[in-house]
Amino acid sequence: MDLHFGYTLKAGQVLLQKSRVGSFFCPPSGMNYGGQKRLPTLQTEYPASAKVQTIKCRGQPLVVLPPTKYINQLLKPTTLLNQIIMAWHQISVTSNEVVTADISDFLSELGAVSVTFMSAESQPVYEPDIGETRIWEQTKTIALFELDASPDIIKTLLFQQFTENTLHDWYAEILQDQTWERAWMEHFQPMQFAERLWVYPSGQEQSKPGTVSLILDPGLAFGSGTHPTTALCLKWLAEHDVTGKTVIDFGCGSGILAVAAVLLGAKEAHAIDIDPQALTATQDNAQKNKVASKIKTYLPEEFTPFEADIVLANILAKPLIELSENISALAQTQGQLVLSGILKEQADSVSSTYQKQFNMNTAVIQGDWCRLDGIKK
Repeated sequence: MDLHFGYTLKAGQVLLQKSRVGSFFCPPSGMNYGGQKRLPTLQTEYPASAKVQTIKCRGQPLVVLPPTKYINQLLKPTTLLNQIIMAWHQISVTSNEVVTADISDFLSELGAVSVTFMSAESQPVYEPDIGETRIWEQTKTIALFELDASPDIIKTLLFQQFTENTLHDWYAEILQDQTWERAWMEHFQPMQFAERLWVYPSGQEQSKPGTVSLILDPGLAFGSGTHPTTALCLKWLAEHDVTGKTVIDFGCGSGILAVAAVLLGAKEAHAIDIDPQALTATQDNAQKNKVASKIKTYLPEEFTPFEADIVLANILAKPLIELSENISALAQTQGQLVLSGILKEQADSVSSTYQKQFNMNTAVIQGDWCRLDGIKK
């Protein structure tokens, strides 16, 4: 982010200057900065004792920092930038699947900083083949633009490029930026699995007699315990004695299952994932829960297969079937297998695939999802 100065302030006034991304700030009163670029400015009365505020100018949100606060941060620019609030134009439009990719490309050419697809009619899209991208018959395309963009111009250009009977449900709004992880945390409450295991967000952890506490914050990898597939696996771990056992977490995501297994008494856990970010998240969560020495992480090509006491695989039905031989080989005789990421209508096909080598139990269902488990013959 580029911030440019270049104005001398008068006593009792604060100069608000626009940055490249549409946020505003105020330099300290009475100080002069010689900058090369000078952007449109606004002056307003502002008491030096006031706290950080947000006001509006010509419909756009402006962040006002008191001079004394800014002076304190002069040598810490990153700290200052973290206090600047940004906002975006968020626009959305619905179309059929044929033109969705073209709409995305066109919006990107117009300057969109991000483009997202979502279903416009709650139509399910099941697992695609490798290299295949599936979208919905009616897809909502959502794009973010910086505040200096004009939604009206974007709409005009978009509807000129694509026929009006192809596009519908246009919507534009101002989206205030925020610390998204912390915003999500407001809805992430402590969760209990069986009698023994609790998952807490950072800062809310508690110590309850006879229970195990797992600390987890959202990150870039899947697995927080809120989704039924993860919850079903956590419940299985909390209901079984894993003391002294070796665990393989196949498709570890955030590492929540590996961390939970070790906290519940497992000797060690080996976490495997194709996504390097998942391995980073697993390592971070292991350190946060002080079990890093007992958890090892691997990309698939780095992992040397061995037989473990417990194999956990919370992925999806299709890869569970396609990789059944590899996954089955990881469990020792009488070893335990736990599978999830399976829709309840897929349970029979997944279970029948593993029945050759495992005595499979009846599926445990939660909502639309289920968990399968069994013991190797």
